[in-house]
Amino acid sequence: MLFFTAQAASGTGAGGDPTMAIIAQFLPIVLIVIIFYFLLIRPQQRRMKAHQAMIQGLKRGDVVVTSGGMIGKVKSVADDEVRVELAPNVEVRVVRHTISEVRAKTEPAPANDSAAS
Repeated sequence: MLFFTAQAASGTGAGGDPTMAIIAQFLPIVLIVIIFYFLLIRPQQRRMKAHQAMIQGLKRGDVVVTSGGMIGKVKSVADDEVRVELAPNVEVRVVRHTISEVRAKTEPAPANDSAAS
């Protein structure tokens, strides 16, 4: 009698396959992980790569928005910081990774300045 009670509690029964029961239990967890990857993790990685490319492409004259909401024009770019002019004669040094958006990109200067005149 004790043997039959243990079989009923384990859920395998007389014809049940224990490996199928384990797979059936873990299948929803695996599906949730896959859904999280495609809906949360992968888009976040894409945004991070796009932000890295934007930060690397900063140059003098770009209009940027900092993470604090200040809008200004890039005056100079160093390794890890950028000088941003917020108003005439008002420049601040900003850590490069705190720039959240580039509003207006400047066109590259022509290689020959005499051709522009």
